[in-house]
Amino acid sequence: MTDIKAPVAAPFVDGDEVRQGIELLFFAYRDFTAEPDAILARYDFGRAHHRVIHFVGRHPRMTVGELLAILRITKQSLNRVLGQLVRQGLVDHYPGQRDRRQRLLELTLKGRELELQLSAPQCARIANAYRQAGTPAVKGFREVLLGIIANEEDRCRFEPATPANR
Repeated sequence: MTDIKAPVAAPFVDGDEVRQGIELLFFAYRDFTAEPDAILARYDFGRAHHRVIHFVGRHPRMTVGELLAILRITKQSLNRVLGQLVRQGLVDHYPGQRDRRQRLLELTLKGRELELQLSAPQCARIANAYRQAGTPAVKGFREVLLGIIANEEDRCRFEPATPANR
């Protein structure tokens, strides 16, 4: 008896399909970032600011070191962006409870409001695409994106929650 849950072997993918996939990612990213870019421009911010706002919003009280590990940018670059966000009243930082040298990051109310403005059009775009594609395509898309992520630790961030790691 055939196991209907077994993954179906992917057909051979030729170079043109791969190149088209790359092109699709470029177009999708352009459209995915267009609306937030317009909002960021009003603050004289760029995509680096958006990434910081996104990750600090998703992981309140994360350390600067954790954010550096996610973004993979220099400490100098992060400090420039973070300094602007702190001065604008969008991000607060606090000393760590165990290690006072650590800086824990959190969005302020103003920062949370901006994060919602930035993410709303992106959430709508993703939700619409998911609805149009259907559950099997969404699962396949997730697998493709996870396959593109090179770092195993980064991929592990997206493993389904189990009682042990919740």
